[in-house]
Amino acid sequence: MDKKIALFGAGSAAFGPVSLSDIYLSKILPGSTITLVDIDERKLNMIYDIIDQENKMRGEIFNIEKTTDLKTGVKDADFVILSIEHGDRFKYRWIDHRIPHSYGTTEMMAENGGPGGFFHSARQIPECVKIAKAAFMANPHVFFINYSNPMSRICLAIKRAVPELNSVGLCHQIHLLLPDLPYILNDKLQPDKLNALSEDDKKKLRKDTSINTKITVGGLNHFAFILGLNDKRTGENLLPKFNSRCMNFYQDKWDRFKYADLTFEVYKRFGCFPYVGDNHLCEYVQIGSNHTKYEDLDDWIKRMEAGKIWMNKRYQRYYKKLLRGKYPEKGILIDVPSGERAIPIIEEIIKDKKTHEIAVNIPNDGIIENLPQDLVIECSGIADKDGVHGIKLGHIPKNITALLRIEASIQDVCVEAVLKESKDLAIACIAMDVNCGSFEIAENIYNEMMKVQGEYLPNFK
Repeated sequence: MDKKIALFGAGSAAFGPVSLSDIYLSKILPGSTITLVDIDERKLNMIYDIIDQENKMRGEIFNIEKTTDLKTGVKDADFVILSIEHGDRFKYRWIDHRIPHSYGTTEMMAENGGPGGFFHSARQIPECVKIAKAAFMANPHVFFINYSNPMSRICLAIKRAVPELNSVGLCHQIHLLLPDLPYILNDKLQPDKLNALSEDDKKKLRKDTSINTKITVGGLNHFAFILGLNDKRTGENLLPKFNSRCMNFYQDKWDRFKYADLTFEVYKRFGCFPYVGDNHLCEYVQIGSNHTKYEDLDDWIKRMEAGKIWMNKRYQRYYKKLLRGKYPEKGILIDVPSGERAIPIIEEIIKDKKTHEIAVNIPNDGIIENLPQDLVIECSGIADKDGVHGIKLGHIPKNITALLRIEASIQDVCVEAVLKESKDLAIACIAMDVNCGSFEIAENIYNEMMKVQGEYLPNFK
């Protein structure tokens, strides 16, 4: 296969390693050029040397390149995978989390929504748009895959700045629900029958249910809902079964980092299951602080930070072994699919597989008719030779769209503020957020954030 895949943020602890592992598991991509791109030259060199060694161990099935230069990275690229963070990810994540809260907001998470989410957006959008523009200029037929957060806002900014770019945003939040779904839907996996089943039987039933269930979702990234469940073999609507069993299944399984008070309050009140988890849902709804605890979100960020540190240390250990000539025979790359969808989608595009993708982030374009069309939504889709196309949902429940429109309006103003470098729009965006409270609070947050993050923010004026 003579393709070029450029991996921006190759040193990323979140998606860099899993993307590389999935590339090496591919049966389609061998012979392609993999270009590793990162502005951190020290980390880039480490990752390159490790992947070069992994490639040699596998018979040099890929051409491995590295560069810190944007134009070199995108030159002749057929696919670009973006997974970057502008500035130290967790240094600024903690600032986003702490400063708005200190002024009296109900900020809970500060990754993708809330006043803190505005500043994460403001740091990320200009860099992501710059890469997207360069990729399109280098090859108008490039397919662009974004993993970077804040997902919806970055994808919307790219849509507006480079409207002809063929792109998709990918997120793994649906994976929270997937392991539980067979135990909710499959009659043979109900509590009264489990004792009679062997572990092999359970494994087969879980696999069969996963393969044979078509899941349809809709909403915004980290703010999306299960809108359809169907048996692929019979067409049976499984949503009534899911709704009748869901609460009972989770009754003794509430998890502050997964599904707990907020998820089930929204599910009960709105009738659609929000699969994204309490710790993301709380960023977007006014009642978030009533059903989640700020301290729990502290612990979540600490857990994420610890994961990044662990992954970085693991690569450093393997790099030291490589330098000593004692690189482990097994290597560092995992030998099972990660579950992330970038590489499978690339394969689907190359082979024109027309595969159902449960959750993708793409421009609305009539997919959800009662949400703004100038919006990037999370929905189910089909991947084929032309890219990723959303499955039409028509009108979704009005109470859900009312919730989503609030965040959609905030995202609209956020992207406009960043692209136009408008201070007035920036403050307005912060003030109108459901987790803020007043223009005075918004201005105080803006002024302090500009002092501590200014070098990574647009030149608002």
